[in-house]
Amino acid sequence: MQTSDLLASPEPILKDWLMKRNCSVSPRQFVLFYVSLALVSIAIAVLLLIRGAWMVLPFTGIDLLVVGGAFAIYARHAVDYERIKLYPNRLVIEQMSAEALTQFEFNPRWVRVEPGATPRDPVRLVSRGQTVAVGLHLPQYRRAQFARELRMWLARAA
Repeated sequence: MQTSDLLASPEPILKDWLMKRNCSVSPRQFVLFYVSLALVSIAIAVLLLIRGAWMVLPFTGIDLLVVGGAFAIYARHAVDYERIKLYPNRLVIEQMSAEALTQFEFNPRWVRVEPGATPRDPVRLVSRGQTVAVGLHLPQYRRAQFARELRMWLARAA
């Protein structure tokens, strides 16, 4: 078999689910917002410093550090996602959380889909003693629907 034949016939993807956080602000907009917040806060603090209220400046610095820390934590998880790909002979789960990529691979014929006991619980995929929670980025009302859809596609692949 030639190399071009291998590239021309990759394993077909039966179904591909991509679930990610709903981020309403781009990273660039996020940085611009923080910079504008910092500039306004520092400008007010300097004006008050000139008027003799010197204690405002250290508290403004503390405030900007705390808000910056909270923004950094938020930004670290802003691009988290889950991707589930169903191939004819395998189910691949890819989870990105805070720049850490985790992958799981199961035989689709052996996977059991367990919807959460409550709408808040994630969907669980169980296969050969290994359990993976998925659907973490889905709204609660969509998790049961996703579990049914995944179960249907797994039945088709079998």
